[in-house]
Amino acid sequence: MITVLKEKVENDYEWIDITNPGKEELNEVATKYDLHKALVEDSLQPEHLPKFEMVADTQFIILRLYGSNVNIEADTVQEVTDKIAIFFGPHFLITIHRREYPFLNEIKSRYVDTGKCSTPYQLLFRIAHAAIATYNKPIANLAQELDFYEPKIFMQEKTPSLLKNLYYIKRKASVMDFIFDLSRPIIDNLKGKIASTHYNQLKDEILGLQTSARHVVDNVANLLNVYISLSSQRTNEVVRVLTVFSVFFMPLTFIVGIYGMNFDFMPELRWPFGYLYAMGLMVFVTFIIYLWFRKKGWL
Repeated sequence: MITVLKEKVENDYEWIDITNPGKEELNEVATKYDLHKALVEDSLQPEHLPKFEMVADTQFIILRLYGSNVNIEADTVQEVTDKIAIFFGPHFLITIHRREYPFLNEIKSRYVDTGKCSTPYQLLFRIAHAAIATYNKPIANLAQELDFYEPKIFMQEKTPSLLKNLYYIKRKASVMDFIFDLSRPIIDNLKGKIASTHYNQLKDEILGLQTSARHVVDNVANLLNVYISLSSQRTNEVVRVLTVFSVFFMPLTFIVGIYGMNFDFMPELRWPFGYLYAMGLMVFVTFIIYLWFRKKGWL
């Protein structure tokens, strides 16, 4: 669907918004604005990564913003983010996307209709700024989820799907970090085209979000290492207890094994106090082992 969000008046610019375009619609627009065929094809690919390209006076940008319907198990670029393609020149700006983005209408009402975006480059800044801002809340939510799981790991609480949820938190943050890496050169290419204050603002926002995303990735990695260490420690404690029990019972089993042999000539078997002797021997051996363990600090 093609929507004219701003009509050209005299020597300013026009803004064309295309939602979920068909090839015929896009070819019509491409012919009118002399858009390069390869770039038009890129704008139709939903999985395309961020890029910047310039052909003659027309510049082309692909941005990826945080998706509107991201589920808990989303862990790829396509599942976590959505794409918006932008063609712009001195007198026009065209936005192409498959989903409805409310922030575009907000930009229109707050900045375009009020005359605060007098050039396509000012409009481009507002769109890029809004696209980057879609990551603010998701990254904050990931950090809050980590705060929720951290005490559960240290308190050794058995939370269902703990490792699985930590994995997906890390994957989402890694995807964001990857997108920010690809988006930074795009922002650099806008230097000199948009106001320096706007350029610095976009650059600082990307850098801040990328730092936060990497912080989440590092924290998840640290929590997973702690979880594995605590699990190993618990396993070692269980093994230690089992080892102590086995050491106590090994000599007792040895004594029982000796007197359980059916030899004809074993003096203690026919001795009236043989049973008490055997029991006393086992108690004595157990007591000696206990004292030895206490001395070594193993009990």
